[in-house]
Amino acid sequence: MARYQRREAGDPLGLFTAAGAARPDFQIGYVAGRYLLLCFMGSSAAPGWDGAMRCLQARRALLDDRFASFFGISIDRQHDASRAGIADQLPGIRFLIDTDRSASMANGALPVDAVGQAVSYRRFWMLVDPMLRVIATLPFAGPDGGAGAALDLLAAQPPLDRFCGVTQQAPVLVLPRVFEPALCADLIARYRAQGGVQSGFMRAVDGRTVGMHDPGFKSRRDLLIQDEATITTLKNRILRRVVPEIAKAHMFQATRMERYLVACYDAAEKGHFAPHRDNTTPGTAHRRFAVSVNLNDDFEGGEVSFPEFGPRGYRAPAGGAVVFSCALLHSVAPVTGGARFAFLPFLYDEAAARLRDANLHTVDASGALPEGRQAAPVAPLSGTAG
Repeated sequence: MARYQRREAGDPLGLFTAAGAARPDFQIGYVAGRYLLLCFMGSSAAPGWDGAMRCLQARRALLDDRFASFFGISIDRQHDASRAGIADQLPGIRFLIDTDRSASMANGALPVDAVGQAVSYRRFWMLVDPMLRVIATLPFAGPDGGAGAALDLLAAQPPLDRFCGVTQQAPVLVLPRVFEPALCADLIARYRAQGGVQSGFMRAVDGRTVGMHDPGFKSRRDLLIQDEATITTLKNRILRRVVPEIAKAHMFQATRMERYLVACYDAAEKGHFAPHRDNTTPGTAHRRFAVSVNLNDDFEGGEVSFPEFGPRGYRAPAGGAVVFSCALLHSVAPVTGGARFAFLPFLYDEAAARLRDANLHTVDASGALPEGRQAAPVAPLSGTAG
């Protein structure tokens, strides 16, 4: 008997990657922070889809990519992969081709053991909240394919900043007085004297961790600190002033630190970083907590926000840190005045260190990050303050 992965109200969405019109590896997890209306449609050639599409177009004001977005998921390679039967209508209406059927299997449209089998496709609508948790599933039925009922349910949802009934607080720590003013000034002076290199980001491509550059997605310059005396000082400030707070709040004991890196988001270069997660590739899967220490406060914009928990931005004072799980979707707002300087390490433990070592061979030496393939220096968190 076929076995389906059922997703019910309160369950997390089964995350997936599928082929979109703009990119072949569109990750649904990157569009958290708004309501998502998903239709596991199977094919645009199937009965009822024309009526559903007319209904979507008639009420597309709901689908503005701020409050909500629609995604239609098709497995019809012959008809829909050519985009003959479907076309994105931006903002708000997009279609994904589930080429390996993993999205459909993860969310109950196909049985999890459907590979190579002739099985019927379960067509339905799924409404997902900004945290990517299921609100409801509705049948695909009737002249409009059930689109009207699905859109009525979407229209009844509360504003994004109160989607769970109260204003959300992201599960982050904001810690003042991590670095003293003299240390902040020294790191900024080093950056200004040596300059930074354009920083990229990492993506998983065919099981490898590949560096990429896209100034529309991320605009930042980085300087890698390499002298051991400064590394010791930085490491021990984090050990004494951040690690105990992570242990208290999250019952996690960080023992390793990666990257001794001063970053600059400059308004002159439209410095920003679009929504992303820090642990989504084999070469970054070991990362557990990100630490963002502001070195100055004479800039505008540049707040760190967490779309799954609302639009609020977080900005630590100079010398203070925002600390958060690497699994959280987060972004850095454009810096609109001056330049934001920050120290940006990752923390993890011994189990994660073993994972890092096991995955190191997957990292492409592309130079997307200034520390390169080895992500050096990496060292245990130990010792006394320097």
